[in-house]
Amino acid sequence: MKYFKKLVGKNVYLSPINVEDAEIYTKWLNDFDVTDGVGNSTMILSVEYERDWIIKNSNQYQFAIVRLDNDKLIGNCSIHAINQIRQCAEVGLFIGDEENRNKGYGEEVLNLLLYYGFNYLNLNNIMLRVFSFNERAINCYKKVGFKEMGRRRQSYYLRGNYYDEVYMDILREEYNK
Repeated sequence: MKYFKKLVGKNVYLSPINVEDAEIYTKWLNDFDVTDGVGNSTMILSVEYERDWIIKNSNQYQFAIVRLDNDKLIGNCSIHAINQIRQCAEVGLFIGDEENRNKGYGEEVLNLLLYYGFNYLNLNNIMLRVFSFNERAINCYKKVGFKEMGRRRQSYYLRGNYYDEVYMDILREEYNK
């Protein structure tokens, strides 16, 4: 079996990442439609690099996003920068192919990550970062309950324009309401 249903939602589940998926991740991480939104469009990634990265990070809270109806890999997500003493962390995600965007998967993934972070990792504050041009993502994050907590102004240069990096967070008590 390639994927394991660690966290299961209505349409997707989160599985530990699999080194066999290095090629598809490499495809996505060399696609400007994906990388512009995650902030690493200047990187050129090889399959070998991605395979090594997966191996080194497979014991972290890195998850493959897999469709429940057909077990197809559609993206990646993580809980990272975990500080157990302060009970805080960051989350991030991307959906690889355009055909899987705007279907509510991102919202579902965030709810799975928040459930896991608050109920299993004993976190109290989970934050994320998003660039100001990514209104689709910002709307998704607000729908889940994230609130803007600040901005790093004009900190991201992309194709001739500067954009703010928006910081958003959610508290356990807000999530549980």
